[in-house]
Amino acid sequence: MYEALHYQQQGQAVLCRLCPKSCTITEGRTGFCRVRQNTGGKLYSLNYAQVTAQALDPIEKKPLYHFYPGSRILSLGTWGCNLACQFCQNWHIAQAQPPVTMLEPQAALDLALRLANQGNIGIAYTYSEPGVWYEYIMDTARLVQAAGLRNVLVTNGFIQEQPLTELLPFIAAMNIDVKAFTDDFYQQLCAGQLAQVKRTVEQAAGQCHIEITTLLVPGLNDTAAEIAALAEWLSGISADIPLHLSRYFPSYRLEAPPTPLSTLQLAYKTARKYLNYVYIGNVGGDGTNTFCPECGYKVIDRAGGCSCLTGRDNGTEKVCPRCGRSICITGDIRF
Repeated sequence: MYEALHYQQQGQAVLCRLCPKSCTITEGRTGFCRVRQNTGGKLYSLNYAQVTAQALDPIEKKPLYHFYPGSRILSLGTWGCNLACQFCQNWHIAQAQPPVTMLEPQAALDLALRLANQGNIGIAYTYSEPGVWYEYIMDTARLVQAAGLRNVLVTNGFIQEQPLTELLPFIAAMNIDVKAFTDDFYQQLCAGQLAQVKRTVEQAAGQCHIEITTLLVPGLNDTAAEIAALAEWLSGISADIPLHLSRYFPSYRLEAPPTPLSTLQLAYKTARKYLNYVYIGNVGGDGTNTFCPECGYKVIDRAGGCSCLTGRDNGTEKVCPRCGRSICITGDIRF
C-alpha cells in the first residue's frame, strides 16, 4: 500500500480531502471510491500502480479532437470511482474488482517511450476515474513530462480544488465529463454534484487544453433548454472549447433506449449557437469532422484521416485554407 495524499487525521479516523465527498473513514474501512483505506489512522491508496486496462489509442478516442489530431496515446486505467453513475460504460473496472497488473511509474514511462515509434505522444489516464489514482498519476506524470511527453486526464472532474491545483502543472490536456447540467441528475443518477464539476472546468481552462463530453440520456439530460444552458456556460469560459455530445446506449443499471439521432442533431444545432466546435459521438459520419466556424469549410476529415489546415506564425497557428480563420488546435496535426 502507498500512503495517500490529501487527508487529515481525526483521532483513529481520517478525513479524505481528495474529492468533494470528503469521506470520514474509520479504521479498516475504505471511502466511497473503494481505493483509499484507513489503516492504523493513516490513509493508504490501494490501487497505486495497479492497471486494469491498457491500450495504445487514437487521441480522438479520449475524445480529444483539438489536441494533436491524428496522434496516438498510451492509455492506462485502474479500478475504483468516486461517482456511481447508473449508466457507467466501464462499470466492470470502475465499480467491480477486476484483475490487475502492476506498472510502476518508471515502467509506465519506459513503455510510453518504447511506443513513440508508433506515434505515441504520452500517457492518458482514463477508462475508470483517474482522480482516485491520484498518487500514482502525480508520480508518473512528473516523469512523463520531464521526458518530453504529454499527460492527459479523461475525468469526471469531481475533485477538490487543492489536489487539482497541484496536479495541473503536469497535465497537458483534459477531457472532462459534464454528465448533465442539473444538480438533480448528478445527485440521483451519479451520486455527485454539478457545482464541483463546473469549478473543475473553470479551474482547468487556461491552464491546459480542455474538451467536454456529455452523454445524452433520453428524457434525463437531453432537452434543448439544458443543452443551451450547458453551451452558454462553456462559451462564457471560451467559445473555442470543443463539446462532444455522445449517444447513450443501455449499460450497467440503466435500460433506457439509445438516444434518438434526432435528439443528437437538435442538441448539436442548439450548442452551435454558442460554441465554435461541437461534435456528435458514438454515431460516426460528419459528426466527427471539424468545420471552420467562419465559413463552414471541412478542415479536418477524420473519417478520411486527413486535414487541409495550413500554418501561420511558423506553423504554430492553424488556419482555414478557404477564409483564413484561425482554428483552435493544440499541437501538431498528424493525419
